Amino acid sequence: MKVVFVLLAVTLITASLLFFKDHESGNNTPVTGLPWQINIAPDGSTEVFGITLGQTTFGETIELHGDDLQLAIIAAPQETGTLEAYYSRYSAGPITGKLLLVLDVAPEVLASLRERAFQEGGMRRYRLHPDDLEIAYQAPVKVINFLPSINLDEDIAESRFGTPADIIQTGNGEKHLLYPAKGLDLILNSEGKDVLQYLPPKDLRRHRDQLQAPP
Repeated sequence: MKVVFVLLAVTLITASLLFFKDHESGNNTPVTGLPWQINIAPDGSTEVFGITLGQTTFGETIELHGDDLQLAIIAAPQETGTLEAYYSRYSAGPITGKLLLVLDVAPEVLASLRERAFQEGGMRRYRLHPDDLEIAYQAPVKVINFLPSINLDEDIAESRFGTPADIIQTGNGEKHLLYPAKGLDLILNSEGKDVLQYLPPKDLRRHRDQLQAPP
């Protein structure tokens, strides 16, 4: 049993070091698709993991990253909800974790999709009717959430993303490190998984205001 714990600790330490060290493949080709490789285009759009927010469709994302995912509307009974795609196993270069994509679907379209969807996995999950999948394939990705398999901290965050413009502590154990120029909210969660949330930079001000709004 001690051997198992030692191996697990070594694995976690090694994974943490990946956030500090620049990596190259065996043939000296730079590794791409890393969580800190965020490209901001002249038009202000954000590209990370090969996905350009607001432009790359869900169908194009499947071509990039495969179809081993779950697609569903996530909503409480009185909510319109969001259409989300979830990769339970995702590799961002050498960094492993989970990837959750929020698709950009108009509220009225989402409401009609939900009416035809099949409820599953409790009260909050609705699987799309097969006839509606094409709508999902054409929808662009609006928000990317990457949940790394390792725990992060402020030192790791600053080593890769620099000093955050704002730090907001919420009442649910979350500390939000905001990087408006990168379109990134790096969420350190003392009670759960850390999250790297990528949004269009133009949306960061509104996102920050929502975080600071009274409950």
